[in-house]
Amino acid sequence: MSHFIQVATVGELAPDQMKRIKVQHKKLLLVYANDAYYAVDEICSHEDYSLYLGCIQDGKIKCSLHGSYFDLKTGKALIEPADQPIQTYPVKIEQDIIYVDA
Repeated sequence: MSHFIQVATVGELAPDQMKRIKVQHKKLLLVYANDAYYAVDEICSHEDYSLYLGCIQDGKIKCSLHGSYFDLKTGKALIEPADQPIQTYPVKIEQDIIYVDA
């Protein structure tokens, strides 16, 4: 059963920008990159460190603590030391409102 929650509006984020959001008691990041919106876990799978402190590059999010990169679409860990993915969540847009299902 899906529970999409309104988290933002289209145009609220600039390209390669992210926003902290909370959906169903989960701390997530809403990211706008490559003309698409993504929702991912805020915390790096390698260390208990916020990915919000990192940056967005070419459809990837970088953890600033140890330099791991994760694919925004799949959550896959792309560069060590992280070897576990981060969780991704469905995003939908209706009438310029962005919703996330967590």
